[in-house]
Amino acid sequence: MRLDSELPGLELLNAGRVKAGLVGTAVLAAGLFSGSSCRSGESHSQARPNILLFLVDDMGWQDTSVPFHTERTPFNNLYHTPHMERLAAAGMKFTQAYACSVCSPTRTSLMTGMNAARHGVTNWTLKRNVSVDLPDEILSFPSWNVNGLQPSDTVERGVFAITLPEILRQNGYFTIHCGKAHWGAMDTPGSDPLKLGFDLNIAGHAAGSPGSYQGMKNFGNARKGIHTPPWGVPGLEKYHGDSIHLSQALTQEAILAIDKALDEKKPFYLYMSHYAVHTPIEPDLRFYRKYKEMGLPEREARYASMVEGMDQSLGDLMDHLEKRGISGNTIILFMSDNGGLSAHARDGEPHTHNLPLRSGKGSAYEGGIREPMIVSWPGKVKPASVCNDYLLIEDYFPTILEMAGITAYVTNQTIDGKSFVPMLLGKGTTATGRDLVWHYPNKWGAVGPGIGTTSTIRNGNWKLVYWYGDGKKELYNLQEDLGELNDVAALHPDVVADLSVRLGNFLRNAGALRPTFKANGSPAPWPDENR
Repeated sequence: MRLDSELPGLELLNAGRVKAGLVGTAVLAAGLFSGSSCRSGESHSQARPNILLFLVDDMGWQDTSVPFHTERTPFNNLYHTPHMERLAAAGMKFTQAYACSVCSPTRTSLMTGMNAARHGVTNWTLKRNVSVDLPDEILSFPSWNVNGLQPSDTVERGVFAITLPEILRQNGYFTIHCGKAHWGAMDTPGSDPLKLGFDLNIAGHAAGSPGSYQGMKNFGNARKGIHTPPWGVPGLEKYHGDSIHLSQALTQEAILAIDKALDEKKPFYLYMSHYAVHTPIEPDLRFYRKYKEMGLPEREARYASMVEGMDQSLGDLMDHLEKRGISGNTIILFMSDNGGLSAHARDGEPHTHNLPLRSGKGSAYEGGIREPMIVSWPGKVKPASVCNDYLLIEDYFPTILEMAGITAYVTNQTIDGKSFVPMLLGKGTTATGRDLVWHYPNKWGAVGPGIGTTSTIRNGNWKLVYWYGDGKKELYNLQEDLGELNDVAALHPDVVADLSVRLGNFLRNAGALRPTFKANGSPAPWPDENR
């Protein structure tokens, strides 16, 4: 592992850098459960695989021609994503995959295997030591880790963890970051992906959105060939002044990076992290006209073209894997970092729809956290298979390491994630009896259903949303009420009490932070303290 002292990761113990009680050594692929609702095939041995993690920004559950609901909806007929369809035909579709409701918490959980309540990067990050929380009339917000993920313990209000790409790199992988990083705040080491375990960084820095997607606008930089923080995209100067869209430019650079890894005769981990389909909503001109001709409003037509441009990137990468003869030994994981920015957008003008899910980005409701997810693993996962078991974004950390054949590793953080390899292989599930927890002791900028200071827990079909401001608890049965329209807390006080205890215990054990009341400075009660 590369820290300031350049010590290899497994030497950390001897160097005394790992805190007592936080060393996590995982021996994987043991004790698989039976009775999974994931339908897949048998596993086969093969050489160490290449891994392509394709992460989309702000893509909603319905923003695709691939249906993740039990039936097709009008939205599935609106968007054109043939390469997602192609990936789903080759692999497994997950209908209940979850992330956090905003971006930096999701990305930190993916990199560390930690739940957001534990790593403390509970809102999006940008400037050093500056919180992005909006003022609230009732609550003051805690000193969360505004400086984000860091490669050492020397940065205040940051979380130091051994990252997924660092472990992969120490085990022989060529690690590539392409696109949006958004881990560490500006002027901190964590803003640079090269300091978080990547061998190569393409266009990643502290900011979570581009100033522009257009090469003609230099991707948001003030002048051609010059990087203009915070919103200008760095490192793509050769495309400045070109008519190219950012998604296409990133794809072309990712293809070059794959070739570099192959030249070095190393398996690669490509973290293809698109800025799309985050705001600003600017058209991908390769696809924009057809959506206008379909009669879509201007903003929705632009958004649909961005979705298809993202999908074209997936197709271009899949084509290149086939061209280089490595598609049979390359795992592809497709995921979004939070729900789509729906009808509660800051400017009041929606550009996407998550129905039948309620609300969208920033919300504790399903529209804010349930994501489109597909995994292709040739020779392991049965083509066109479906998994209806739930999982959470921190599960990617142990899963990818297990897929890579890394059976033991050392971290300085507690790993909350659970490998979903059993689900991929159709041999079991990690969902049975498991609690999923979301913690958002913050205030995001939009307004709308479920936007607020909450902690949330799901166990089986039950989901409890706890509001810190007024102590309200909402209970939903997701099997019967996917749209979360009927709060049944009053009908099931025993379930509310049980989930409140589970949620409170997890938050305390994770060292979670909570807001305080402005009126008297006292901390807001934990869910099980508020009856």
